[in-house]
Formats: sequence, structure tokens, C-alpha cells
Amino acid sequence: MGVPEGCFTCRQEARGVEAAPWEAIAGDRYWRVAHAVGAGMVGWLVLVPRRHVTTIAELTDDEAAALGSWQVRLSRALQEATGCVKTYVAQFAEAEGYAHVHFHVVPRPPGLDAEQRGPGIFAAALGQSPGVPEAEMDALALRLRVLLGG
Repeated sequence: MGVPEGCFTCRQEARGVEAAPWEAIAGDRYWRVAHAVGAGMVGWLVLVPRRHVTTIAELTDDEAAALGSWQVRLSRALQEATGCVKTYVAQFAEAEGYAHVHFHVVPRPPGLDAEQRGPGIFAAALGQSPGVPEAEMDALALRLRVLLGG
């Protein structure tokens, strides 16, 4: 099956082994972990299904079962790698070109201003230009690979 037109996630998935470390941090047969594009904080991850789906209801039972495990594993690895006090997990998949289901797994650092906590984190740290440099995303990706046993 080809890549759905306009789907950033499917285009990145099709790159496979050519992907930079930040784009292929870890994964299994159902899910791939990448650093979010345009994130204003290092460690903002996205957990994406390997096949094209646009709603959570489209996930298979096996994909759903693996999802929970990935969210916990990523939260633990981010806590170790970044020193965050907790992680936020959210799913919207509404932006143009990003309708492919993806779960944001976001490290909430200590000392974050109250208005930037919870949903405020999106305004504070996503869609930033230029975002986290690729070298920093790659360095974290390699550390996370070790922590995730990959």
C-alpha cells in the first residue's frame, strides 16, 4: 500500500532505516517513537501507529494493548533521561498533514510556570520555530534507545 497523500507520518514511516535517530527512537511491529517536529522542548515525543489510521477507534486490539505499555515505558525513560517530574499524554491529530493518529508524550520539567502546565504546555512548547536542534533530538534519541533496551 502506498503512502496516503499529505500524511507526514506515513512519509516518515516509509523512510525506514534512512530516518535520523530522532525520527526512529524505538518501536515494535505496531508503533514507532519519534521526537516531535517543531517542539520547543527536548524530549517532546510522539508515539505513532506504523499503519495509517486517523481515529483511535481504528486501532486493532493488538495495537491498543501495545499502546499502554509504550506510554508507560516512554514516561519512565523520559523521567530518567530528562529529570521530568511527570509526563503528559495527549492525542488530537487535527492539524493539516497530521491526521494520522499520534500520541504526544511530553516531559513536564520541574519548575515549569503554572500557566505552562497541563494544556498550557502546547502553547508554550509546540509549533516553535526553529524548535529543538536535530543534534539535541538525536542525542536524546540515542539515550532513550539505551533506556528502552534498544
